[in-house]
Amino acid sequence: MQKRSWTFLTNHGHVLAYLAKYPHSTTRQIAIAVGITERSVQNVIKDLVEEKYVIRNKTGRNNEYEVNSELPLRHPLEKEYPVKSLLDALGCQLNN
Repeated sequence: MQKRSWTFLTNHGHVLAYLAKYPHSTTRQIAIAVGITERSVQNVIKDLVEEKYVIRNKTGRNNEYEVNSELPLRHPLEKEYPVKSLLDALGCQLNN
C-alpha cells in the first residue's frame, strides 16, 4: 500500500511563498520548485493577480512579481492575519 502524499500548503501558498523569495522567477522555475506544471503555475499566478495578492510588472520580455503582504489570508479561520504572517512563518524575506 502506497502512502498518500500531502502538504500543509496549497499550490497557491507554495507559489506565493516562492514569488516572495524570488520575484524575478519564470513560470518554469516556479513549476520545478513547487512540483506542478507550468500551466498550473500560470493559473495560480492569474488567481493571485486577480485577487491583488500579487502585482505582475512587465520588464521587457520578463515578468517581475511583487507580493502584497498586507492583504488578509483568505480562509475564515485565518482572515484576521495578513499574508505577511504566513510568509514570516515560512522564513520568506520579501525581496521587492
